[in-house]
Amino acid sequence: MTQLQIGPHTVQPPVVLAPMAGITNAPFRTLCREFSGGKGLFVSEMITTRALVERDAKTMRLIHFDGTEKPRSIQLYGVDPHYVGRAVRMIVDEDLADHIDLNFGCPVPKVTRKGGGSALPYKRNLLRSILREAVGNAGSLPVTMKMRKGIDDDHITYLDAGRIAVEEGVTAIALHGRTAAQHYGGTADWESIARLKETVPEIPVLGNGDIWSADDAVRMMRETGCDGVVVGRGCLGRPWLFGDLVAAFDEDGPRAAATPDLRQVAKVMLRHAQLLGEWLESEERGVIDFRKHVAWYTKGFSIGSELRKRLAVTSSLAELEELLNGLELDQPWPAGADGPRGRTSGRNRVVLPDGWLDDPYDRAVVGAEAELDTSGG
Repeated sequence: MTQLQIGPHTVQPPVVLAPMAGITNAPFRTLCREFSGGKGLFVSEMITTRALVERDAKTMRLIHFDGTEKPRSIQLYGVDPHYVGRAVRMIVDEDLADHIDLNFGCPVPKVTRKGGGSALPYKRNLLRSILREAVGNAGSLPVTMKMRKGIDDDHITYLDAGRIAVEEGVTAIALHGRTAAQHYGGTADWESIARLKETVPEIPVLGNGDIWSADDAVRMMRETGCDGVVVGRGCLGRPWLFGDLVAAFDEDGPRAAATPDLRQVAKVMLRHAQLLGEWLESEERGVIDFRKHVAWYTKGFSIGSELRKRLAVTSSLAELEELLNGLELDQPWPAGADGPRGRTSGRNRVVLPDGWLDDPYDRAVVGAEAELDTSGG
């Protein structure tokens, strides 16, 4: 089986669950791990460095890992080298995780307008300062980073950012083959992943973007030469994709049902909602939080608009189960259901701080207000 080395951690197969706000919480990571037999790497939701240092209650819940999660992987979002350093030191001192990933890929306006996420690598010296603080405080923990190609086609940053990362001791880099301006629209540029791999041969490069099936993951690695893949929107409503990935990378691995029927899907839906209720310590809150997943799980199945609406407003496991049992559960996996899910719209303009693009090498200082108040995005 192909494997990936992230510091002391062997990731087998070389597959990583991308951090997604409101999605990759402990229950969803548990589901994905169950399908993969515990193989792969599963990263937490985005954790804001200032909120972690200040022990924000929501943040402290988000960094809780199940006892079976090994290695424990936290993604940090930070724009201030000081807070990034303190957050990393806190993770080390309190043994909160085994791996730290840094977010330089988020394209949403509330992040980029303050100079964070996918806007930040344009300021080369600020990026270097943040990476230096992170790696310098991480001790033996590996520090990785996730980024995009750049802000837009006129402000491409990923090759410079890759070299800076190597120089500052980053262990591995994940590249989403889109710019911030593309958001999640269009087609991911896999060629950029191959170019990054050529530019930073010293460390593993992981590819991200448009992996909707296990075949896509295998093809990305073959076409780009990358060392592993990061799967985000492709697993929305498809946690069993991680079982498919294990099987695709290892002929001796457990064969997952690549095309479950609606009865199997409904069973996973109930399990997901139940796990959320246990995690949130409230069945109602768990089922309400699960509502956003309904459309992803049921995409392509013949359900009818009225039942879809009712499924999206359930507030108890009994109600959810009753509605699911009322469906035509013997439906086979629908043709064409493996395509894009989640956000697919593109954006033409990235919201940035005034004068952000004037000089990529100025000593940019991003104010404390640029830190998101809470974690999870």
